[in-house]
Amino acid sequence: MQAHAFFAIFKRELRSVIKERTILIAILIQLFIASFSSALLMGLMSVYDPEAIGLSSMINVKVGIVGETSGLLVDFLRARNASVIPFATLADAETAFYARAINAAIFAPPEDGPVVNIQLFLPESETRSTVTLMILREPLKQYENYLREQNDIHIRYTDVEGLPATTYEFQYAVIIPLLMFFPAFVTGGMVVDSISEELANRTLETLWSAPLSLSTIFGAKIGAALVLAGGQCFLWSMLLRFNGIVIQNLGLVLAVAVISAAIIAVGAASIAAYFKDRERSQFVYALFILLSVSLSYFFNFSPIALITRLATGGDWASAAGVAVYGLLLLAFLTAFLATTKKLIAAEG
Repeated sequence: MQAHAFFAIFKRELRSVIKERTILIAILIQLFIASFSSALLMGLMSVYDPEAIGLSSMINVKVGIVGETSGLLVDFLRARNASVIPFATLADAETAFYARAINAAIFAPPEDGPVVNIQLFLPESETRSTVTLMILREPLKQYENYLREQNDIHIRYTDVEGLPATTYEFQYAVIIPLLMFFPAFVTGGMVVDSISEELANRTLETLWSAPLSLSTIFGAKIGAALVLAGGQCFLWSMLLRFNGIVIQNLGLVLAVAVISAAIIAVGAASIAAYFKDRERSQFVYALFILLSVSLSYFFNFSPIALITRLATGGDWASAAGVAVYGLLLLAFLTAFLATTKKLIAAEG
């Protein structure tokens, strides 16, 4: 009886998601982020570290070149995924440039001269010019170093400290945790709405007198939220892989995401059971999420940090962290189910 009722409520909760426009919009936003993660990554890097664009992106730039069309400069440009189009004269290159047939034009004099004065023509648009320049900067630097070696000009760099790869930072510290935790936040809100609605309409009392235990009712609602969150996380991980972002330890990453979603769902159910009405419950739930996410950045063992370490190929200690959060979930769930009646009876 209890199992049949559990799955009946479980299916009803999943069907209700289709009617919730807010949840559907949130899922569509996540779908957009996961589908266009490469483009979003480039946009974030253009603000944080524009130079990283040229090192990481595979955007195809069409470059017109006049003069030395068979030298090493052409090889360096092609190595950066640039399409090199030779032109006989600078006037022909300018015509193609203004017709937007090419993204940039380069005048490269012969390499055997005493001074090699390269001219670079870029678009007037600041955005297009920035992206194009960031992609061309590395090949031009390589060519400059080659010419210095040819002319026996040596430059020594001392005490130059390397910086972490910006692309790597955004992929594993921003985009992946965002997509793994966003479903948990959305499904937590779904649990708040569902329980608040049941309490406001007094349908929870009807279900409770079916007879059904409160554990069955709340368990079905939390279970439906977890299935929705887990399905989203798996889909987003596949879309990230399609965009060239590989997640190591995918099973453990999904496990942390689902466990975190379960902890959030239990917290959301507790809030809704205590405060009863939707407005106050959603407000307290939002504060709970903001506080939890803010505090998590101060701890190396937080779920966000754990997902980042696992996604980058973390060691056994990171895997042990998954078990710790699993035990924490078990403790929270046991405490919640044991105090459900008291929460509902309390005056929120």
